[in-house]
Amino acid sequence: MEHDTSYPVSGEELKKLGFAPGRAFGIALETANGQHGQTRNGILLLLEKVRKHPMDFIDNPVFGKLASALIEEAERHRHQIPPLPEQARPYTVYGPEHIEPGARGQMDIAMRLPIAIGGALMPDAHQGYGLPIGGVLATENTVIPYGVGVDIGCRMALSVYDIPERYLNAQRAVLQRELVAHTRFGAGKGFKHRERADHDVLDDPLFRSSSLLSNLKDKAWEQLGSSGGGNHFVEFGVLDLHEEDPALGLQSGRYVALLSHSGSRGLGATVANHFTKLAKELCPLPREAQNLAYLDLDSEEGQAYWTAMTLAGRYASANHDVIHTKMAAALGATVLAKVENHHNFAWKEDWNGREVIIHRKGATPAGKGVLGIIPGSMTAPGFLVRGKGAALSLNSAAHGAGRQMSRSQAAKRISRADMQAVLKQHGVTLLGAGLDEAPMAYKDIHTVMGAQTELVTTLASFTPKIVRMADDGSRED
Repeated sequence: MEHDTSYPVSGEELKKLGFAPGRAFGIALETANGQHGQTRNGILLLLEKVRKHPMDFIDNPVFGKLASALIEEAERHRHQIPPLPEQARPYTVYGPEHIEPGARGQMDIAMRLPIAIGGALMPDAHQGYGLPIGGVLATENTVIPYGVGVDIGCRMALSVYDIPERYLNAQRAVLQRELVAHTRFGAGKGFKHRERADHDVLDDPLFRSSSLLSNLKDKAWEQLGSSGGGNHFVEFGVLDLHEEDPALGLQSGRYVALLSHSGSRGLGATVANHFTKLAKELCPLPREAQNLAYLDLDSEEGQAYWTAMTLAGRYASANHDVIHTKMAAALGATVLAKVENHHNFAWKEDWNGREVIIHRKGATPAGKGVLGIIPGSMTAPGFLVRGKGAALSLNSAAHGAGRQMSRSQAAKRISRADMQAVLKQHGVTLLGAGLDEAPMAYKDIHTVMGAQTELVTTLASFTPKIVRMADDGSRED
């Protein structure tokens, strides 16, 4: 009798679907039993979808009334949400004198969540959405989509070449040409079909794990090997290695290197927005904490996000792989060493003897012995570092210099002439980039590094010389 619709859907069946007694419950019963020609399972599946995602059915001629009632109930419930505890759990702040109050306020709210176990704020921190940029948060068996961020798996990658330093100046025009020819920048930008790259990530079975990811595969292919807007870049420069590390296999000295900063593009942004909306529906929080809505990893939705986040991280790594492979081939160069790290991600890690989910939103993994890259700005050096595994930082470090001006402030305060003067002073050729990415918009990277000496050991500095960025003012960070 599985497909029999001759007897009515019962209240007990609705309760099993998660409907609570009330006006919407009655409308659900009336709607379900007014349907003819549908299988019983089909009706129940539709009711479950409406309950979980009422906004998707608000204009539906059959389920619109039920959707409206569910939204109204959710809104009434939202006003009855109990407040967060007044006292935040303690957390460590590195370089507190350099961090804006807005970032501290956002971290305080995160540490008042019932799921918060531990946290830290990095010296490059500034205000973001949900968790601040530079915020590190440990939770128990839960994941916060906006604790990871919109650009899931945003990543640094460094390739060290067998090219003499003098090549940078002697062949500057060649390097500029290859950067323009083999990269694409800006929100939504990608490659035409005949220009598209190939990579094993496109065969990842996770693309087949959901319709959401399956529908994103063509966009992912189009954008493979490209970079977003905002602070994303690909740049040539000089790596000055002053401390040897067995993991690198390089002698001390100066090397030509390529450094890139990009993430998971449209794939990651779509995943982040989809699951943030879902988390807000399933996990209503007080207004000040709404962007920190979380998903239980024992739930279907939590597992779906974790799968999508994992794929976005692999895809971000593939983007860098394509860029670096293209550039090495164009230059006829051999890669002597390569270092990469995510900084917008969530990891399952052991911390203080228990398994936790560590969100690093704009923070570099810095476990003991772990290599990472912390960039400065287009005229300031970046650093190749080895983590010290500091427990108070949740094995984390800064992910860059951090902004000291918002994008709108920078565009108003900094002139094109001022920016050009700074670039000339440092001998940097800039291809693209708006005033919002001017070096003066960022904190002093040396101050940031000085505030985290207990978190990382510096192995090398990287000095940018030819920098490629988006030139259309778009942002994807």
